Amino acid sequence: MLRRRLRRLFGGDEKRVGSRTICVGCRSSLTTEAFLQQAFCDNRIVSSKYTVWNFLPKNLFEQFRRIANFYFLIIFLVQVIVDTPTSPVTSGLPLFFVITVTAIKQGYEDWLRHKADNEVNKYLVTVVEDGQRVRKESEKIKVGDIVEVLEDETFPCDLILLQSSRDDDTCFVTTASLDGESNHKTHYTVPDTEKEVELLNATIECEQPQPDLYKFVGRMQIHKDSQDAMRSLGPENLLLKGATLKNTKKIYGVAVYTGMETKMALNYQGKSQKRSAVEKSINAFLIVYLFLLVGKALVCTTLKYVWQSRPGQDEPWYNPKTVKERESNLYLKMFTDFLSFMVLFNFIIPVSMYVTVEMQKFLGSFFITWDKDFFDTEIQEGALVNTSDLNEELGQVEYVFTDKTGTLTQNNMEFIECCIDGFQYKYRESQAELDGFSVTDGPIYKVQEKAGREMEDLFLRALCLCHTVQVKESQLAEVDGDQIDSVSGGQCGFIASSPDEVALVKGAMKYGFSFLGLECKNMKILNRDNDVEVYELLHVLNFDPVRRRMSVIVKSKTGETLLFCKGADSSMFPRVRSEEVDRIQVHVQRNAKEGYRTLCVAYKQLSTEEYVQVDASLREARLALEDREEKLAAAYNRVETGMTLIGATAVEDRLQEQAAETMEALQSAGMKVWVLTGDKMETAKSTCYASRLFQQGTELLELTVRTLEEGGRPREERLLQLLQEYRAKTQCHPVGKGVNHRSWSSAGQDYGLIVDGATLSLVLNASPETDSSRYKSLFLTICQSCTSVLCCRMAPLQKAQIVRMVKNSKGNPITLSVGDGANDVSMILEAHVGIGIKGKEGRQAVRNSDYAIPKLKHLKKLLLAHGHLYYVRIAHLVQYFFYKNLCFILPQFLYQFYCGYSQQPLYDAAYLTMYNICFTSMPILAYSLFEQHICIEILLDSPTLYRQTAKNALLRWGPFSYWTLLGIFHGLLFFFGAFFLFSNPALLPTGQVFGNWAFGTVVFTVLVFTVTLKLALDTRHWTWINHFVIWGSLSFYIVFSFFWGGIIWPFLEQQRLYFVFANMLSSVSAWLAIVLLILLSLLPEVLLLVLRRPRGPRVRQMRRRLPSSGTSAIFMLSQTSSSHSFSWSD
Repeated sequence: MLRRRLRRLFGGDEKRVGSRTICVGCRSSLTTEAFLQQAFCDNRIVSSKYTVWNFLPKNLFEQFRRIANFYFLIIFLVQVIVDTPTSPVTSGLPLFFVITVTAIKQGYEDWLRHKADNEVNKYLVTVVEDGQRVRKESEKIKVGDIVEVLEDETFPCDLILLQSSRDDDTCFVTTASLDGESNHKTHYTVPDTEKEVELLNATIECEQPQPDLYKFVGRMQIHKDSQDAMRSLGPENLLLKGATLKNTKKIYGVAVYTGMETKMALNYQGKSQKRSAVEKSINAFLIVYLFLLVGKALVCTTLKYVWQSRPGQDEPWYNPKTVKERESNLYLKMFTDFLSFMVLFNFIIPVSMYVTVEMQKFLGSFFITWDKDFFDTEIQEGALVNTSDLNEELGQVEYVFTDKTGTLTQNNMEFIECCIDGFQYKYRESQAELDGFSVTDGPIYKVQEKAGREMEDLFLRALCLCHTVQVKESQLAEVDGDQIDSVSGGQCGFIASSPDEVALVKGAMKYGFSFLGLECKNMKILNRDNDVEVYELLHVLNFDPVRRRMSVIVKSKTGETLLFCKGADSSMFPRVRSEEVDRIQVHVQRNAKEGYRTLCVAYKQLSTEEYVQVDASLREARLALEDREEKLAAAYNRVETGMTLIGATAVEDRLQEQAAETMEALQSAGMKVWVLTGDKMETAKSTCYASRLFQQGTELLELTVRTLEEGGRPREERLLQLLQEYRAKTQCHPVGKGVNHRSWSSAGQDYGLIVDGATLSLVLNASPETDSSRYKSLFLTICQSCTSVLCCRMAPLQKAQIVRMVKNSKGNPITLSVGDGANDVSMILEAHVGIGIKGKEGRQAVRNSDYAIPKLKHLKKLLLAHGHLYYVRIAHLVQYFFYKNLCFILPQFLYQFYCGYSQQPLYDAAYLTMYNICFTSMPILAYSLFEQHICIEILLDSPTLYRQTAKNALLRWGPFSYWTLLGIFHGLLFFFGAFFLFSNPALLPTGQVFGNWAFGTVVFTVLVFTVTLKLALDTRHWTWINHFVIWGSLSFYIVFSFFWGGIIWPFLEQQRLYFVFANMLSSVSAWLAIVLLILLSLLPEVLLLVLRRPRGPRVRQMRRRLPSSGTSAIFMLSQTSSSHSFSWSD
């Protein structure tokens, strides 16, 4: 990385601006002109964050960027340097503990990343060097090396396919770790290469690395016998790092992109430390309390010197100054006094809060892991928590970004029915009548033939021929999980680039036509008369998102040349006769409403002259070096006209269990769901309908390549026109923030947006002549006005760009990404919260996620129950900590007005140290772990409750001001109540006078009891642990005070509380004052709870559903039999 930056700095990379030139086998073949060998990066993958040398300084720098850590470091240094009223241990020890634990945690996580990198970099591969096959580590591969890859091995870098062991010069790969698709894709060798790759003499010129997985432009110049042959290179020749070789014994390829320049690495989003909204709120509150602290210190310092300026106050007769004190600098002494006051009031910002928050997050994360509802019997695993820092963020999600394949769906296509010449054929065991059409059941040949034998055979023959499916013989191993019935005595597995193609071939098998395979360009099928038909495959017109159809041109044994085509209804109907459309369209519309993926099937017979013209135009377009895609599209469009419509198919991509219910619950909770997928638009749209993200009443707005090309204008102009048009339309019926019309309002029009990757690139990366920020602003406005957004044909990095765009939009909404494949890693890392699904696409998403769950359905409970409760708990914890410490320090501040601003502590040093560590820490920790202000069943049944705490509602300035005012009220009451009691200090029967330490002990006793009982009043869910820590903490305070003041400790230079606590409790007046002050402090809280009794039918319904016992569904803790009280805001 450093070397690359230095080369760029000193001009070494100037030739790499536009393209790169690569000598195959690292042999320069440019002998006629001077050639400067370009320098490329090595093949190492680096995902780690630290090294052994920079871990300590880098980690400390990152930790002390937190305001709290830096503040406590300064306070600790002040306590060490300046003579302050408190010991440096009170600040240094908790700070050291927090820094050490965090460093160990982050160091361990980075060690795991180093370990994973080494597994990849040290993996042994075979490289052809000087005619020899050499085994070397993957990280040592250089650009230009010829690499050998065997079946089921992963490609170690981006390769151009030179040679394949298959007879048809193709190979099959799976790209599950790149785009989430587990289906097999076909790649082709470069034509006219040498059979022996060691003898190949060629040069490749290609584009510089870029992250788009679906684009690649280059050309290869092959040198043969003083003759040069130029061959174009495209995505079909490029094998991507991370993909796996399938159904091919061996291939050879030349490395074109290595290491961090591979497309997979360019799509990898570096892992950064995520911070929750609660932590940001803590920092904001901390700044307010810092100003309070500085203000108190300034006031006390100023008043001290004002008071000392009076005659006789600066140097009283009983306390004369020393010579050193008289000669000391006045301003230095003022500054030292200011620092001493800062340290004295420092406890208003307790470091123990950060320790408690860390413990709450760490211990609370176990409850997600232990939740039995998250356990999946199929994989025998439960939920996994990779980071505990974001528990409360689960309760604040506003946008959910989900992958489709393997997340929303099972990626398991099933043939449901077909329509032939207007007649419906449904493979079911029982007969039925649908839409007035006859339904045939079972194989066609067993029932009355409705569409005519010839038309049925033609339709089924089209299903068996119009595809890119391959058949693989297998005895033991399954291919893609698909096992089919015996065909011609052997057990076969189907592999294809799309699962719906396999479903259609299997559907044809149900009706008597079986595809036997492709051998040497000959396709064999077994018809229902058990005769084998052989067709020569002449051309494959591949599917693309603009045409939305694919075709094959085949030649039968009788010499007929046929074109079979299948595609989306919108792309097929304009290319067939209108009278044929009417018979099929009814079935297509009904199937689409049911959420099925529909495809129409057509055919065309080509004459010899027509085929010669088609063949010439296709070959010419495929050899073009410029505008190849446009020329191919034009050739495809010319031949795919005047076809005859045969029928249509309906295929179902099964949704994950309870996927629709989960999406509906999330939308009811106020979240907006976006689907980001690399799949085709038609498939993704059907899935959105099936999962209820799109409804039949939803008006779909489309921003795709097809809509951009409709107006006949430049794409950017057409894009701006559509954006302005859609914005005007959506603003007429805006969707309120957090509101989903179809969930709880019948008014308004629902809008859904569909955008593809190419259009998104135009929006995010507009040309310099246009205002890109305007495009983004319009696009975001439209998206925020839609109930759901579908982004299809997305590259992994584009998914992350979408998430980043929404995350950085106005209001900084909390985002969540959920996916199951390595192609989802970028968006998982980019979102505030990343969820990995333990699916079939490997565990890359799980390893890089913050939380991992077995199924999508578990997301509902994770957010609506766990997330909601975690947020409420930690919000209460944060507010309570600031409140109780304000109560703690305010009397200390007021006391300075009565002690001559001498920095005299009101409390004993033991009380100062133990208050946050022992006396008040455990009750709030238990509360933040076990509190359930609403039971889990109600939270799951009423998703709208999630919206009550949205947008950080409990940590806004309103609740913060309430808690601050409450702390000020209690602090004033503690101090002046005790001050009123001590107006006559002779409180003992003997007439003995109480001193300042007894006064401080009375204030401290009222303080400890009040803040603890305040928490008891806030508790709605009592467990035996809550009882134990609350009453145990109060008992421990009493026992400790007796113990601390009842023994003469030899290690103490002075013992201020000797028998003070015992003497205080021997006074009836002190007892009365303590009890009265506690009751007066809690009286407003009790009155508020009584007067704010919840009302309404919803509350009565919830009360009827309250659990009769105190058993928690999650924690499985034995509890007391005390009844539970619940409260809700009106």
